[in-house]
Amino acid sequence: MATRAKKPAVSKTERIAQQDAPERADVVPRVGRIPLLDLSPQLNDDLWPAKAFAGEVVPFQVTAFREGHDAIGVVLLLTAPDGTVSRHPMRLVAEGTDRYEAQVQLATQGLWQYQVHGYADLFATWAHNAAIKIAAGVDVELMFTLGAEVCIEAARQSERGPVECALLAAAAETLGNPDLPVGTRLAVLDDEEVRAALDARPVTRLDTLSGTRTVRVERTRAGVGAWYEFFPRSEGAVRRPDGSWQSGTFASASGRLAEVAEMGFDVVYLPPIHPIGHAFRKGPNNTLTAGEHDPGSPWAIGSADGGHDAIHPDLGTEADFAAFLAEARSVGIEIALDFALQASPDHPWVADHPEWFTTLPDGTIAYAENPPKKYQDIYPINFDNDPIGIRNEALRILRHWISLGVTIFRVDNPHTKPLDFWEWLIATVNAESPDVVFLAEAFTRPALLQALAKVGFSQSYTYFTWRNTKDELAEFLDALAHDTADYLRPNLFVNTPDILTEYLQFGGPAAFTIRAALAATASPTWGVYAGFELFESVARPGAEENIDSEKYEYRPRAFEQAERRGKSLAPFLTQLNRIRAAHPALRQLRNLHIHDSDDSAILVFSKFLAGKFTETGQDDALIIVANVDPHSVRESVVHLDVTRFGIPVGEAFEVRDLITGSVWTWSADNYVRLDAFTEPVHILHVTPLRKGLPA
Repeated sequence: MATRAKKPAVSKTERIAQQDAPERADVVPRVGRIPLLDLSPQLNDDLWPAKAFAGEVVPFQVTAFREGHDAIGVVLLLTAPDGTVSRHPMRLVAEGTDRYEAQVQLATQGLWQYQVHGYADLFATWAHNAAIKIAAGVDVELMFTLGAEVCIEAARQSERGPVECALLAAAAETLGNPDLPVGTRLAVLDDEEVRAALDARPVTRLDTLSGTRTVRVERTRAGVGAWYEFFPRSEGAVRRPDGSWQSGTFASASGRLAEVAEMGFDVVYLPPIHPIGHAFRKGPNNTLTAGEHDPGSPWAIGSADGGHDAIHPDLGTEADFAAFLAEARSVGIEIALDFALQASPDHPWVADHPEWFTTLPDGTIAYAENPPKKYQDIYPINFDNDPIGIRNEALRILRHWISLGVTIFRVDNPHTKPLDFWEWLIATVNAESPDVVFLAEAFTRPALLQALAKVGFSQSYTYFTWRNTKDELAEFLDALAHDTADYLRPNLFVNTPDILTEYLQFGGPAAFTIRAALAATASPTWGVYAGFELFESVARPGAEENIDSEKYEYRPRAFEQAERRGKSLAPFLTQLNRIRAAHPALRQLRNLHIHDSDDSAILVFSKFLAGKFTETGQDDALIIVANVDPHSVRESVVHLDVTRFGIPVGEAFEVRDLITGSVWTWSADNYVRLDAFTEPVHILHVTPLRKGLPA
């Protein structure tokens, strides 16, 4: 009788492994054969599209690698809004990082999509190994045979034309011919045509495709512009014999548009133009008692004359506003309208929709507060009692102004409204009117400011006005250009009706010059509130805003007289905007790089745009050197990473100051002297002393 063979003993570890085997077989790896990780740009795993504006140069990045030492290739596959797919080879950012990048200029407005294709690159792997082994006399014929096989496979690829096929077949023949000298055969490694053919259509294995990510490209004005804010009621306002004022109108304000355009500004932002409530109206300097003729704050919206869809009778009619818009367009200016979702106690909403407000236990409606500030003349909206009704009303208001020709809205205090409300409203408006731009006036916590940008706001005010030292500015500007640029576009306003910082209060004209130069060169979008060019710097005691604030009274200004007397910054603002118009590098955000100086008040940064991205085909490189101490003369050596703007290390170059016209020969380390009172800033255009900069 045959005996049954005894089973070998199985250890406890092996038994556990066998029990787990079926479950393990069901596991689907989340990483591909060529890992493609941390794609950029993307927001929260593509919860929202990343952002760009038409003409922006966007750095697409991915971390890619494989096991061992074989070479890989990485290609960006970019799908334009019209469905066209383009391929862009990605290169290592730096050796040893496994981080790959391709910079692409996105020219067309709309929704773009991208994926990354990673693969094992047979020719690159062979070329690396062959260069080492053949030079060392190791496996010489084997290496040539392997190289010939790669070229034969490449020549047989169906997508190649006959010329390329013949080129690669000839390369294979050369590599595989043992009768030719080793040097002749090895020269295939350096043949530019062979390399180009195999770079464009590589021989691949282990092909891996990433998931799809999206980028929403908005129109150029969403990311590039020079803004100027004025109150139309002040433009052309006239004091009557009894001391009261006759308000300026859209007609009189139209006369200011040509002057603003001449300074190079292309957006004029108007505070609310709606009827102003009388209940609890504020007087001069935010006093609680208004006189009979005090105009009140434009942000206290609504009266018997109407609400958010109405125009203050003092300013004119809808027809007058339409004429104002037409005049602005004729001089190259877009009008940005304030969108402030709040109401005066006299607003029609208060009677028609009391549920849209918060009623206190004593029966009164809660007014707005930002302790210690109180706004008794303004009722905030309660978005939770009737969210659908409020959404529909907000959409109706925006549609009304869009129908009249408004394409930009500066949104007041969006951080005091629900985030999901803005996500819905902006997406709904942009689906109907993709050219509409929203600017967030969100001076709030970083997480909330950034979230508003993620859910749809095209631009945002920032903390720029409170970043004044060299170290503060360097950290702040670097973060804007690199940490948040995929979704947050800064609008660097130098002042507002609410913000007159100590830097401007006590820094004199030098402070105004420095801040304007930094804002105009650091960001593609910057802004000025009227009066800045007149160095208005007297603050209301205990506040960071101008005394006799224009928010509560008429403030006509003698701009022309100040300029004739040489007491205006307007010529310098004009010069800054002309420099911006002439230099495309200044109309990009992500190309800012901080450099070093030996002085604690000398800030240095550069902006570079390769010629392949400019209209002229010429590289554009600028260096900004600023003395940020408005009270001193500073001397220092600045230290430049010249590779950031296309100059080889050790090579001299010429710089021309675009403000003064002075020309110097510079290198990586240079002496500067900046007198805050006469010449606080250099804006230097780089010209190589050789022909052409590398693209």
